[in-house]
Amino acid sequence: MKITQALISVSDKEGVLEFARGLAALGVKLLSTGGTAKLLQESGLAVTEIGDYTGFPEMLDGRVKTLHPKVHGGILARRDLPAHLATLKAHDIPTIDLVCVNLYPFKATVAKPGVTLADAIENIDIGGPAMVRSAAKNYAGVAIVTDSADYAGILAELKANGGALPLATRFGLAKKAFTHTARYDGMIANWLTGQPAGVEAEPENPVPVPELFPERLQLMFDRVQTLRYGENPHQQAAFYREPQPAPGSIAACRQLQGKALSYNNIADSDAAWECVKTFNAPACVIVKHANPCGAAIASSLSAAYEKAFQTDSSSAFGGIIAFNDKVDADVVEAMSAHKHFVEVLIAPAFTDAAKVLLAAKQNLRVLEAPLGTRAPHILEMKRIGGGLLAQTPDDFNVKPEDLKVVTRKTPTPAQIEDLLFACRVAMFVKSNAIVFCGGGMTLGVGAGQMSRVDATRIASIKAQNAGLKLAGSVAASDAFFPFRDGLDVLAASGVAAVIQPGGSVRDEEVIAAADEHGLAMVFTGVRHFRH
Repeated sequence: MKITQALISVSDKEGVLEFARGLAALGVKLLSTGGTAKLLQESGLAVTEIGDYTGFPEMLDGRVKTLHPKVHGGILARRDLPAHLATLKAHDIPTIDLVCVNLYPFKATVAKPGVTLADAIENIDIGGPAMVRSAAKNYAGVAIVTDSADYAGILAELKANGGALPLATRFGLAKKAFTHTARYDGMIANWLTGQPAGVEAEPENPVPVPELFPERLQLMFDRVQTLRYGENPHQQAAFYREPQPAPGSIAACRQLQGKALSYNNIADSDAAWECVKTFNAPACVIVKHANPCGAAIASSLSAAYEKAFQTDSSSAFGGIIAFNDKVDADVVEAMSAHKHFVEVLIAPAFTDAAKVLLAAKQNLRVLEAPLGTRAPHILEMKRIGGGLLAQTPDDFNVKPEDLKVVTRKTPTPAQIEDLLFACRVAMFVKSNAIVFCGGGMTLGVGAGQMSRVDATRIASIKAQNAGLKLAGSVAASDAFFPFRDGLDVLAASGVAAVIQPGGSVRDEEVIAAADEHGLAMVFTGVRHFRH
């Protein structure tokens, strides 16, 4: 199929002038609209403005430009049906063989502070999606171009094929085009259904903050890669990310070296990265099977690593390590001194000296990820059979002013620092979670138990196995203690202070047990279940 006439109408004009010049050089007639036509004309290209082509000017403040039979007839006519071609001839409608369209910037518009509903509505494209869908439907005879990244490749194919595009290319462009319009409509649907009812489309009426949970949720993700397998070798898997992942997310990372990431690598890396970002001091978090098995803060990353590794060096084997600052040669040398086998290493940056040392570990996956926080209104999602659960993230980072002392004994300033540290780690441990800490490091972690007292016992056993002393340590629980037995185990282990949310019907019994053992205990009022 040779391209003889093209219609170009783009909101994002990046690269379009070069593309139009390439088409013109191949003898393709150019049709265009509004600002695009002006740009091409001012650059010396021969362009027919769409109003001159159809005999009707743009009207209604540009709302109607291309919604005309001479446009859609030329796009939608099947080239293999004589009746269609005869109809075009009878109405003097030339074929349009290539449509280059991208849509009004709705997402950028609604992202502006103080955007009005009227502004949003005016940035809903109508003619553009109609042309995109028409051309994509008729890919057998028309090429639809919606992505500026495709311009150069299309010109190269046209030159190589005497001005024609192969059917396989047109079909690929059609698939991309339908995805483009589906995402555009989904974005509009998500935004509009999140608006409170009764808001009038008036310029003086700013739109309220959208609701977190629209009535109908449209999801949009791009496949980054197909993975070798899922959690287990008999499962198939792929990694998808949002079109514009939030800065600071694991999906926005850059892999510097190492083997391809696996399903479990990505999941565990996300857990380690989200945990380490909660600390301001130099921090190291080591994750194994979705749980922190060691975490620490210190005056340097290398010191933090030494403390985190000491927590549970056995579980740290084959784990994921995350740092919240630039990794230097000292950190890499510390890992090498312990002969620490690591699957993935994540940090916001690496020094040149560190990169040289890491290059010798060819299989080690090294990820560079920007520090950042979750974007406003971002939702965490989990698939269930036939549905989806959505929630806002657990981003309550406990502070000293959030603590309520409930025992006769008050924790010391040093204990408060350790309690806050322990609580932040416990947020990322699977429930039921108990975390022992002291001196800015984890001492024992009990994760994912059906019974809280069993999680407490396991955390104590982990510390003993590592040869770490619990006398004078602190402990964090992700949820309240339902009975006093957990406090009894903590006291027997040597714990001096405890942090928990409170809220049990037996809080008084638990507080009495803490007083009986001479422990200090604080309530946060916020539970941190993690399933």
